[in-house]
Amino acid sequence: MKLPLTHALAALVPAWSFAAPVAAGPFEDAVAASAKGDYATALRLLRPLAERGHADAQFNLGIIYLKGHGVPQNYAESLLWFGKAADQGIADAQYNLGSMYHDGLGVPQNYAEASKWFRKAADQGLARAQHNLGVLYREGHGVQQNDAEALKWFHMAADQGNASAQDNLGFMYENGRGVPQDYAEAAKWYGKAADQGMSEAQNNLGILYRDGQGVQQNYAKALKWFHKAADRSDADPLTQFNFGYMYYNGWGVPKDYVEAAKWFRLAADHGDARAQFLLGVMYAARQGLPQDLVLAYMWVNLAAGHIDDPDAQKNAKNLRDAIAQGMTPSQITEAQKLAREWKPTTQPPR
Repeated sequence: MKLPLTHALAALVPAWSFAAPVAAGPFEDAVAASAKGDYATALRLLRPLAERGHADAQFNLGIIYLKGHGVPQNYAESLLWFGKAADQGIADAQYNLGSMYHDGLGVPQNYAEASKWFRKAADQGLARAQHNLGVLYREGHGVQQNDAEALKWFHMAADQGNASAQDNLGFMYENGRGVPQDYAEAAKWYGKAADQGMSEAQNNLGILYRDGQGVQQNYAKALKWFHKAADRSDADPLTQFNFGYMYYNGWGVPKDYVEAAKWFRLAADHGDARAQFLLGVMYAARQGLPQDLVLAYMWVNLAAGHIDDPDAQKNAKNLRDAIAQGMTPSQITEAQKLAREWKPTTQPPR
């Protein structure tokens, strides 16, 4: 059941640099103008500075074109100015340049070039660049796959408090990637990231408490962390399923099928096959929901189509066929139509 989540590459830096400028007056005026939303003035002041080689102005000009502030968004122009600032050693520019090569923004996607620029920023101690370089080593993107090297960079970023790196470091210890498997160490790093509000780490920590891996089994703490991860507008369906599953089984809380169904529905609407399967079971068995064989068939049929494990898929198909035994042909046709027309939601309703 467990699928530890790892954090993707951190986003481009959407901020202005406040490094000490060469020509303090115009640069500071540009920063002030941007803070007021007067991007036309900021652009007018920044461009001459950037053209004369002012690294911070070059970086911030790249931000303007990246975000489309007062100008049409232009990734190629953004890439140009980030490149000039990066060549002068601006770590945030190096990081943004790496991100653009990684994502193929204004340039063909190139993981090797991304790793080059992430490394330059990482060598300057930029935590999010260290994290991203660790991701590239773990996945073997643009560099030779190397778990030990990934672990090194995750550690460097995690020690600076980077939550994504702390979560990924927990993943490495939990799964024995580049280091002997150590659930206690995994729990430690998941806990640090979870305390910073990272939902992936909160879910992962909840799983360790639920299963008693690296920590004493504690359903109440598992429930707490699952709730924190699930109760947000951008929650991953895995966390919603895990939280609902605690109510379904009565782990750390009185068994409550109604509450379980609520969270399974949120996860099922996002395409989580386990939630779809159990939601079908609950509609068929009157568990917290009124019996509805059409919806039971629909959800189990959807689960059968989304489950990767052959045995679990077979079980779902067998249950679907068993439910069909109590349905009329028109009900089966309606359920199949509902399943065909079903589309995953991108944000759970509240």
